[in-house]
Amino acid sequence: MNRRDSIKTLTFASIGAGLLLEGCYGISREKIKRSLTRYEYGRTPEEKLYDDKLFAEKYFTNYELFTFDKLCNLILPPNEFGNIRDAEVVQLIEFMAKDIPSYKEPLREGLIWIDSESKKRFNNVFVDCEISQQKEILDEIAYYDPNKNIDDYPQPVQWFNLVRNLTMTGYFTSEVGIKELGYKGNSPNIWDGVPQDVLDQYNLEYDKNWLDKFIDQSKRNDIAQWDEKGNLIT
Repeated sequence: MNRRDSIKTLTFASIGAGLLLEGCYGISREKIKRSLTRYEYGRTPEEKLYDDKLFAEKYFTNYELFTFDKLCNLILPPNEFGNIRDAEVVQLIEFMAKDIPSYKEPLREGLIWIDSESKKRFNNVFVDCEISQQKEILDEIAYYDPNKNIDDYPQPVQWFNLVRNLTMTGYFTSEVGIKELGYKGNSPNIWDGVPQDVLDQYNLEYDKNWLDKFIDQSKRNDIAQWDEKGNLIT
């Protein structure tokens, strides 16, 4: 299948897949914006203007986004913590393609290639192939020698490596991905002071008044406050 036939295949397939995508996946510029601006992270006015410009654009077609959905689910299948839809990985890929223009052509060319390869082998576009057929194609481009420069590999291998990296980044920087990692971040721990056996070893003991004031675990989440003279008041 040549490039023109591949594009034709994508065009006709997108009619049905686009409806399915809108119905069950809900990709839209508005959702992509909500996904990536859910948490305030101190953007400057200039950065907000730049982000708003990208949010107003749409690069991938619904069919292409649906294909990414299938690919990302194969790269990182759902588990008890969540899935790539919970992590909104596809929305991130759409945004990253606009934020880093050098990603655009490789990502789209890879989608064209995988549909062409699927049609050649199984007479179906990738999303309509059986999972075993999809994996058969991916298994041939998913593994490479990490000691060898990725740029020395064929384009399909480089493309899949990029998609895999974006998938893993999108998932493990999301709420569900961080939960799976078990990362807690900075959180107050519990410290009851120097252990009693160590104090005994040096014939020391805490002054109860100071102990209650400075090692009160019920107040460990409180933020310290000082008066105008710098005296601790909490």
